[in-house]
Amino acid sequence: MERRQRGVSAGLLLLLYQISQVGLQNIPSVTLGVLVLNIFLFLNPLRPLSEVCLSVNEAVHRKNWQRLLLAPFHHADDWHLYYNMISMLWKGIMLERKLKSMWFAYIIAVFSVLIGVVYMVLEVLLVIILDDPSYEMNCGVGFSGVLFALKVLNNHYNPGRVSNVFGLPISSKYACWVELVAIHFISPG
Repeated sequence: MERRQRGVSAGLLLLLYQISQVGLQNIPSVTLGVLVLNIFLFLNPLRPLSEVCLSVNEAVHRKNWQRLLLAPFHHADDWHLYYNMISMLWKGIMLERKLKSMWFAYIIAVFSVLIGVVYMVLEVLLVIILDDPSYEMNCGVGFSGVLFALKVLNNHYNPGRVSNVFGLPISSKYACWVELVAIHFISPG
């Protein structure tokens, strides 16, 4: 996994602009904390991406379990950070107000680890089903899995809504799946 360029860039500037448009006073505390943590780690990564990305080989075989905690909060590039944090901003505002901050913080913490576990289980299943050990080497970073889980949770609490995905009105029940496919094509890995 290539190390991305550090510093201020177009995606980061656009993200900061969007946050300023919402207004810090309008962003609930846990959501703001998650945004700040992700931006901080983008600007000051704990380690190179190749040392924080999550894979079956690194986490299971080499027992490098800290990657379960590090991978969700590191991003491949400024646009990866931008798309994930804009999604977090809107989902966080809606869900944190509904669930309250303590419960929302708990959900973020659990989803951050659980998504990594699910990712590794799916990679192991691909190794078994396709008889291709290369899937153990796939290494991923980012908050997309947590965002997908938050989208499903948001749909549970707000049924019957219609979302606008790339200009198409789609039932919110299915929008999270459309977004998942879109994210895969926009920012694979």
